[in-house]
Amino acid sequence: MDYKNAGVDIEAGYRSVELMKEHVKKTMRGEVLGGLGGFSGAFSLAKIKEMDEPVLLSGTDGCGTKVKLAMILDKHDTIGIDAVAMCVNDIACAGGEPLFFLDYIACGKNEPEKIAEIVKGVADGCLQSGAALIGGETAEHPGLMAEDEYDLAGFAVGVCDKKDMITGENLKPGDVLIGMASSGIHSNGFSLVRKVFNMKREALDTYYDSLGCTLGEALLAPTRIYVKALKSIKDAGVTVKACSHITGGGFYENVPRMLKEGTRAVIKKDSYPIPPIFNMLSVDGDVEEHMMYNTFNMGLGMVLAVDEADVDRAMEAILAAGEAPYVVGSIVAGEKGVDLC
Repeated sequence: MDYKNAGVDIEAGYRSVELMKEHVKKTMRGEVLGGLGGFSGAFSLAKIKEMDEPVLLSGTDGCGTKVKLAMILDKHDTIGIDAVAMCVNDIACAGGEPLFFLDYIACGKNEPEKIAEIVKGVADGCLQSGAALIGGETAEHPGLMAEDEYDLAGFAVGVCDKKDMITGENLKPGDVLIGMASSGIHSNGFSLVRKVFNMKREALDTYYDSLGCTLGEALLAPTRIYVKALKSIKDAGVTVKACSHITGGGFYENVPRMLKEGTRAVIKKDSYPIPPIFNMLSVDGDVEEHMMYNTFNMGLGMVLAVDEADVDRAMEAILAAGEAPYVVGSIVAGEKGVDLC
């Protein structure tokens, strides 16, 4: 009896590491100390000495049951982008610059080529956000997970000067809300998605004119990463007063998190285009509107507040970063919360 007989293939683990090295390498920053394979990832903080009061920001998350869709479609090279996005977008909406990322993959059986595909997506997400992929773990769980199953999660650390943190404390009535378009469903609400749609491969491979792609492609579209857009706004000299990453819980749970007491967000539902995948979900699943907005991002992956005088500059900065911005509402006086009208 040996470890392989028990279901853990050490050689496959070594092969996975070799295959992922090329992807990890392209994410490296000058601050990274050492290489892949150490007991810990090391990152120099020498540059933060330039900040008056540096603050470390952290985020950890996964992709939820979206990984099930990747398994069904046997497409694993973008799900890692979702894992990175869920973490770094949270850091960015607090005003931080992502520094580094670590991933965690649990699988029933280590298939080196599949693991390398997953890590490629993680590396692509790191490149989009500027974070270095400085470590990770691939855990083989025979008997706990089916051989073709896996789960993916990650952890990110970022930094900002305390004076630059986005806290919402200077929010006031009259401030304008700008939304940045999502790529679709992103990484939340997939348990409901999988109940509404037929998750068999044939159904997912069906092309829809309304979507401009197959159902599977629309559902698997990776989460947008908004780090560069927020940096572009800052570089343009615009202060983001408050910011919300629209994830699980949709608008009703996430928008109030960016508000201070005595302020309320008013968002106009017809102020931006809603991707057709959401209408399909609502109609096919008979999901009522409030539930849609309380579960999904409905076409906006991030909402931020700026002074009315800064709207044009903020919009231009977001466009320059490659994102699609929309003026979607405003801040009013009232009980902390959000109205969709």
